[in-house]
Amino acid sequence: MKFQTAVVLLLSTVPGTHGFASLSSSPITTRPSAALHMANPTQSVFLTPETAKACIECAEGTPLYAYSLEKLDTSANECLAFPNAFGLTVRYAMKSCPNAAILQFFSSKGIHIDASSGYEVRRALAAGIPPQHISLSTQELPADFAEFVDQGVLLNACSVSQLERFAQHYQDKPGTKLGIRVNPGVGSGGFSKSTTSFSKTNVGGPSSSFGIWHELLNEGGPVQEIVDKYGLTVERIHTHIGSGSDPVIWQQVAKQSLSFCKMFKSVHSLNLGGGYKVGRVEGEISTDLQEIGAPVTEAFREFAQEEGRELKLEIEPGTYLVAMAGAIVSTVQDKVETTGEDGHIFLKLDAGMTDVLRPSLYGAVHPITVLPASGNSADIGSETEDVVVVGHCCESGDLMTPKPGEPEALGERMLRKATIGDILVMDGSGAYCAGMSAKHYNSFPEAPEVLVDREGKPHLIRKRQPLNEIFKNEITVGNAVFAVPVGANPL
Repeated sequence: MKFQTAVVLLLSTVPGTHGFASLSSSPITTRPSAALHMANPTQSVFLTPETAKACIECAEGTPLYAYSLEKLDTSANECLAFPNAFGLTVRYAMKSCPNAAILQFFSSKGIHIDASSGYEVRRALAAGIPPQHISLSTQELPADFAEFVDQGVLLNACSVSQLERFAQHYQDKPGTKLGIRVNPGVGSGGFSKSTTSFSKTNVGGPSSSFGIWHELLNEGGPVQEIVDKYGLTVERIHTHIGSGSDPVIWQQVAKQSLSFCKMFKSVHSLNLGGGYKVGRVEGEISTDLQEIGAPVTEAFREFAQEEGRELKLEIEPGTYLVAMAGAIVSTVQDKVETTGEDGHIFLKLDAGMTDVLRPSLYGAVHPITVLPASGNSADIGSETEDVVVVGHCCESGDLMTPKPGEPEALGERMLRKATIGDILVMDGSGAYCAGMSAKHYNSFPEAPEVLVDREGKPHLIRKRQPLNEIFKNEITVGNAVFAVPVGANPL
């Protein structure tokens, strides 16, 4: 309760947090983690030995990414049921897992797209997503942004210079519509308890470069000046405070964000981002969307009564939609042991930071299950051992089992005793794994992706990358370039 009180006091000092329903003094509850609740389960979150083996055959070997259509559907339905007062748009943060099949499935459910770069916009368009269903919020405004906007893509200006560039391009078209991403002055990320200091998962507050600093929206500030000078129509306000954000802070920032909507009478939508916690292993928590959404819905109703405008709500989940719907399926390709008091047994995989970077980057912990190489449930043994699981890269940081939150520290895990050739599944790998990894390090090709349908049948949705595609764009310059010029003194 001390942390919650501190958050409320902190936010009470930020302009615009007053005038809406106050947060209940009751702590936010969370639903149980969807992760594994046994030290040595006989199957992973959604893969049995048999279905894991079928995925391997479909992909013609390991490593591979597997996704559960059933779990994707469940998480989509949960997000589409997010409480709202006057309408809801769910946007999938495609950076979390950008495969076209997943984009198309969510689109079929009525979910729109949140893109974080011009390249993601083009990727979504290539997958058949209507431009009107794509919103672009980016750290790097692409040179061809107007091409997207003219097609119907929605753009949120994420800095004053982005706003200026947009305004100058459309100076002959007064009334051109856009959104503004605001840094609300606080943030919250899953690997940090601070609301203002730097964190790899915190994208709000004075230590974050994301969005336009909230004070710059004040009357007489540069944002209002540019909007008035060029006759722009601000129709959306966007805030996002971090990945794995604290539900209490998220609620408070949601209500604060309504004050930004007051500044522009043309605003009809408030996008509150995503970042909802997902528990991957036992002891971690998952955000209850119904609980965090209810008070925000009431705040939207109060805004409507005060301002005479019914704002539509937008949310941008990524992790929540795909994290527990994905797994990395790998093979234990070696097993080594060191002795002494500080010795360990190491399982070496044919996957690693080239496929899942989260453990090395954040000290993230994933559920791990060892399954028999035969793919037969009858061959599951009962003997266990404490092991350290590492990847295949020539890099000491390629660690799959760090201590929680400590990417530099080894963490042992009690797993079913493995032999070389066994299958090892890392669950919770649907988000920020295939789309965010140390791809091509040590020249390892991209792993294939497989979608497991509701009947348990795997379908290949990305082929394994041929080796030559890694270096096909390289250009040799010839020995003449390497030669020492005549008369020069060679080192």
